[in-house]
Amino acid sequence: MITAQMVKELRDKTGAGMMDSKKALTQAEGNMERAIEILREKGLASAAKKAGRIAADGVVATYVSEDMKQGGMIEFNCETDFVSLNEEFKTLANDFAKIASTTNAKTVEEFKAEAYNGSTVGEAITALIAKIGENMDLRRFVKFDAQDGAIASYIHMGGKIGVLVQLKSENANEEVQKVAKDVAMHVAATNPAFLSKDLVDQESLEKEKEIYRVQARNEGKPENIVEKMVMGRISKYYKEAVLLEQPFVKNPDLSVSKFVEGEAKNLGSMEVVRYVRFEKGEGIEKKEEDFAAEVAAQMNQGK
Repeated sequence: MITAQMVKELRDKTGAGMMDSKKALTQAEGNMERAIEILREKGLASAAKKAGRIAADGVVATYVSEDMKQGGMIEFNCETDFVSLNEEFKTLANDFAKIASTTNAKTVEEFKAEAYNGSTVGEAITALIAKIGENMDLRRFVKFDAQDGAIASYIHMGGKIGVLVQLKSENANEEVQKVAKDVAMHVAATNPAFLSKDLVDQESLEKEKEIYRVQARNEGKPENIVEKMVMGRISKYYKEAVLLEQPFVKNPDLSVSKFVEGEAKNLGSMEVVRYVRFEKGEGIEKKEEDFAAEVAAQMNQGK
């Protein structure tokens, strides 16, 4: 049975219309990934899935050490936007990001056992829950260590999005860090799926090619030019999904890799080796009974 919630999820992931989403799910017999492929084959969804899922509240916080060698980033969630603006809540988030830069924890539970102000991270969260009366949780964290380069961070919209970028560089100075920060701002804006073309897994690539083949045939193109179109669209896919191939947001005439290469002429060799992007609440669904009822009503009208 195709439910209203399934239709909503497919719409959020692809941006396709309600009835198109319902038809794709019906054709796919409820298989979400196959429904996405069907919509893409019909040209009704783009390669990049929309990050339109309903966000939980909270904040993303980052920390980079003064020598630019260590970095940390965390996502700290709460129930309401009001609490996310609370100074004690923000202080905890920033302190946790600093702990993340040096932690040896591998899991969130291990991180919560880290020492903090005479107690632990987990106990500090529990104490603030008791004080404010709203549930909170540390959702995830990441640690960067760049002994052969520099780390930079970028926070967008007061903690809605956070990014850490690591550059391998023969020099670690403020100019190099500025390049890393420009790349971090770009990542915040474009949300690339891969760092470089050689990191795109072959299974994903072959699936993209097959989708483009079906698209070309649906457009009535003859077989002798289908493969040429497929390769052209794969090139476009790289520019959409791969960080180093994307047009740089500050200067779209350059790719990100060309931007970094240009800066390296004056600052010494540089290479983007790692990035991580957190968006507050991504992938967390909140119950929306009224919206689901609205979708169900419209689905019934379309029968």
